[in-house]
Amino acid sequence: MRSAPIVEVKSHFSAFLAAVEAGEEIVITRHGRPVAHLVPPTGQTAADVFRPLWTGESMDEFDLTAPEDSPPEPVATFN
Repeated sequence: MRSAPIVEVKSHFSAFLAAVEAGEEIVITRHGRPVAHLVPPTGQTAADVFRPLWTGESMDEFDLTAPEDSPPEPVATFN
């Protein structure tokens, strides 16, 4: 983990973002004291994102019903 003062981060912001995007963690300091921590985002699965929608009380907020099955359609036959 690397640390850098705010002045340096402001001057080379794009380079710091590229480093974070590559997986590096950076602590931003002011007068030698940490004030922020840049970290790459963690990956989320669809299940992580939608879990609150199908668990607990949040399900009561949605009125979801499955559509009725439609009758089968005729299929063309080839001879």
